Amino acid sequence: MFSTLLQVALGGAIGASARYLTGVAVMRAVGPGFPWATLGVNILGSFLMGLFVVAAAQRGLTGWSPLVMTGVLGGFTTFSAFSLDAYTLYERGLAGQAAAYVLASVLLALAGLAAGLAVGRGLFS
Repeated sequence: MFSTLLQVALGGAIGASARYLTGVAVMRAVGPGFPWATLGVNILGSFLMGLFVVAAAQRGLTGWSPLVMTGVLGGFTTFSAFSLDAYTLYERGLAGQAAAYVLASVLLALAGLAAGLAVGRGLFS
């Protein structure tokens, strides 16, 4: 149990650091405004989750799930930040952008997961 907890903690540190660095890079590239970084990490993280699920199932990597799925990808993606970003857009009077952001986040994250599953099935079958 303790080694699993250490895997989750290590993965979480890696994922959260990657999310932070992505946010910094996106802010430098496009400036403040639309929450592109959060949207991007949620889509990419969903894709990687789908890819890993297939790899884990077909390649016997389920022992890596605490590190990768709960830790790295759980730390990398975040719907708490998504919720804050959506509400902040709404509070700024940008209800249309807030709605577009919510819709894009949910649909594209689902599409990312489906794409990851498809790619994983192609690579690992």
